[in-house]
Amino acid sequence: MPERNIDFGKFGARGIKGSDAVMSRLDSLASGIATPVTEKRGWMARLNYLTKTGRSRAAARAAGLTVTDRTLRAWQTGKRHPSKANLERIDTAYRTVRRQNVANHLLRRLNSNGGTRVEIHPLNQSQVARPLQRIVEYRTLNIRHWDRIVDAWATGDHQALDDAWTADVLPDLGSQWGQYEYVTNIGFAA
Repeated sequence: MPERNIDFGKFGARGIKGSDAVMSRLDSLASGIATPVTEKRGWMARLNYLTKTGRSRAAARAAGLTVTDRTLRAWQTGKRHPSKANLERIDTAYRTVRRQNVANHLLRRLNSNGGTRVEIHPLNQSQVARPLQRIVEYRTLNIRHWDRIVDAWATGDHQALDDAWTADVLPDLGSQWGQYEYVTNIGFAA
């Protein structure tokens, strides 16, 4: 693809991939439990979410929470506490199951009323020598079809999300779309 950044940051530019910024924003829109997993209230709330129904329990197992039912009961009754590794598994399983559960709702909201307005904040060039700096400005665009982006996010497929972002969205910015492959932030609401 033309204008793909192969050696990003070589001259001191800073930023993150636009698709990673989109993934982070979708995660923040889908977040439900604010208490950290390291606190009892946080991991108990996540466990309750993951064990509420048979479907959510099966999804949690598929997402990597493979402890026995006996261990789950001991954690939920307060007789035992999860290890640090199990806390990470609980949090990962929670985020995975939450993404799957929220994806359809987010997709409907993002696609409604003709799409969603997205703000793209360009990369940070403050450390780049003046003659090497590009003229990059803050941009906005309306994304009408979020299907590929939300599907890739819900399954946790970073490559598919990056492909959807760079192939479906960025070309709408015009001939200089490659300058927005890396950004400092991407903002939108659902």
